[in-house]
Amino acid sequence: MTTERDTKTRDKTPHIRVVDLTMAYGDKIIQKDLDFTIYRGDIFIIMGGSGCGKSTLLKHLIGLITPAKGKIIFDNMDFWAASPEQRTEILQKSGILYQSGALWSSMTLLENVSLPLAEFTNLPEKTIKALASMKLRLVGLGGFEDYYPAQLSGGMKKRAALARAIALDPEVLFFDEPSAGLDPVSSKRLDDLILELRDSLGATVVIVTHELASIFSIGNNSIFLDSETKTMLATGDPKKLLMETDNPKILEFLTRGTMKREVALV
Repeated sequence: MTTERDTKTRDKTPHIRVVDLTMAYGDKIIQKDLDFTIYRGDIFIIMGGSGCGKSTLLKHLIGLITPAKGKIIFDNMDFWAASPEQRTEILQKSGILYQSGALWSSMTLLENVSLPLAEFTNLPEKTIKALASMKLRLVGLGGFEDYYPAQLSGGMKKRAALARAIALDPEVLFFDEPSAGLDPVSSKRLDDLILELRDSLGATVVIVTHELASIFSIGNNSIFLDSETKTMLATGDPKKLLMETDNPKILEFLTRGTMKREVALV
């Protein structure tokens, strides 16, 4: 079901377009013929079975891997045809939360969140610290500025890494398995936080995940990758795919193998 918030946030303006994309490592093709659009305000889910290339696709979207073929277009700019300066500008409008969190263990949370602000702005140190502290408050970690990552729970580390990812108020947020290693309660809190940040920042969100609870509760657009055919089998709202697909692979994935549609949304 599409909520009022989804309707308000999504204006159907293309934000990222992937055109005829082939991903490969040398002669080994990972995925081919990928064509899909991520709209502004989407929470876009990259899903599929293990080894299908979900994280590889994310790495292509954030500029870590050059496509074997095809285009990745941000607004109207082809990332790989752009100049190095233009690519840097695109990436500065993006925030990334890696599966491990990738926090610097020798730095406090305040220092971790301050890093992108210090690197990409000319703000005074006092202002950087104030902004970093504000980002920590946004993710529910106000008062933890002087803590080190080792002193935090898994869920708190993910939120701290998220504070760093939103330090520059990005237009796009990328997540690689954000709920990995979290208990169901912490995972639900992170999902709620992603929704809140999408709304407050007006950001587009792209998430690699296999967690069905997250897929159905926050995703409103998606792509399903298949490791056997090495291409996409479908794109669209995951809830709509669940109810309308006639592809057994998609149905099996979205119903936890039961092949019963009514079970998946429980």
